[in-house]
Amino acid sequence: MNLSEAFWDNRYKNKDTGWDLGMISSPLKAYFDQLTNKDSKILIPGGGNSYEAEYLHHNGFKNVHVADLSKTALDNFKKRVPLFPSTHLIHRDFFDLEMSFDLIIEQTFFCAIDPKLRDSYSKKASELLRGNGKLVGLLFNDTFANDTPPFGGTKTEYLSYFEPYFDILIMETAYNSHPKRADRELFFKIQKKN
Repeated sequence: MNLSEAFWDNRYKNKDTGWDLGMISSPLKAYFDQLTNKDSKILIPGGGNSYEAEYLHHNGFKNVHVADLSKTALDNFKKRVPLFPSTHLIHRDFFDLEMSFDLIIEQTFFCAIDPKLRDSYSKKASELLRGNGKLVGLLFNDTFANDTPPFGGTKTEYLSYFEPYFDILIMETAYNSHPKRADRELFFKIQKKN
């Protein structure tokens, strides 16, 4: 499986982004709307067009970072949100990041990486989070018969990756998903184990 930088950059150049809702997802918007600490350092890995980062930025969160392998995706985002700090757009592989965050937002990144990397993802997310840091977002609660992204999964499978590193606070079917994803997403909030 060749999920390289060139693979993802070509997907954005060709606008081959079927996973992209074209807007912030409702479950994440609802989660963001109840956050009060606008100084939280937030990472959105594999952020792509990152409507989540745009929403947070426009709502006063000034410490939001987007990491992506695709320079095209980051350039597109910068054109759309010109006042977003360029230094917070990180053209790097998630697994190579060496920073620390209070919150990591998961939105279509976990389903895009090679499933063999899922345990490594969980471990890396834990390493990137400060004490009591949280990983929050959406996971597909569905399986797909394909050998290219998106890759689905089940709650039981996801728990096996996350439980060694995180306390599970919430992992339930999202009640407010986009109609295209209704009953096919899990909203989850997990906290780094200390």
